[in-house]
Amino acid sequence: MKKIPFALVAGASLFGATSLTALAEDAVPRDPRVIYAPQPPVPIRVAYQDRSSSNMGGGFIEFLFNGGQSSAEPRYERQPLPEQRSRRELPQMDPQEAMAPREESIEPSRPGMDPKYQKQTVAYDGKEAPGTLVIDTPNKFLYLVQANGKALRYGIGVGKPGFTWSGVKQISMKKEWPDWTPPAEMLKRRPDLPRHMEGGPENPLGARAMYLGTSLYRIHGSNEPWTIGTNVSSGCIRMRNEDVIDLYGRVPVGTKVVVI
Repeated sequence: MKKIPFALVAGASLFGATSLTALAEDAVPRDPRVIYAPQPPVPIRVAYQDRSSSNMGGGFIEFLFNGGQSSAEPRYERQPLPEQRSRRELPQMDPQEAMAPREESIEPSRPGMDPKYQKQTVAYDGKEAPGTLVIDTPNKFLYLVQANGKALRYGIGVGKPGFTWSGVKQISMKKEWPDWTPPAEMLKRRPDLPRHMEGGPENPLGARAMYLGTSLYRIHGSNEPWTIGTNVSSGCIRMRNEDVIDLYGRVPVGTKVVVI
């Protein structure tokens, strides 16, 4: 029997033991390594350091390198919120935009009517009987003669120079919110006028009209009350709408009208 050197046997034994130990260690499962996710930065409050006080960049970096301590008292600032959109930047369908005040054009101011042309009761010493209408063209007044030496006086607008007239007529017809058809003579002077206009607030004959005999002249209302007290018409007698409505209810068809 051959002799195996002791050193060789010992080395083999040591190698075997080491291998077994390694195999045993590989067989035993190791603890899994735990990796912690970094904490997200605080979105609202952050430490802030004045850059001029450190050569490390200041702020949060210096805060970390100093072990959570800052060389100066930290200040806290609120993170700026996203910039708000102004109302004018909102889409057109946004209700707030629809409700936003809009600029409106302002009509130029009109001269006011002289208070003397307001309806009022005055003394009357003329010869006309109560119930008669007297139109004083030069002074731009219309009188409804009353009993006991009184009369209701209204301010009026009368014909422009060349269109005034005088005479005696009767109210031949009365209409509420009358239509208006300019006569041919007027259309020759004003071809821009409509050929016919339905009654209503925009109609130049106003709220009421009282036709004088068979002529084209009328006592009527107006959608231009600032023209009362002026020479403005083509021969008609113009009144404020509230005044012509009042007069319309006081005089019947057949009333005598004296124009002076």
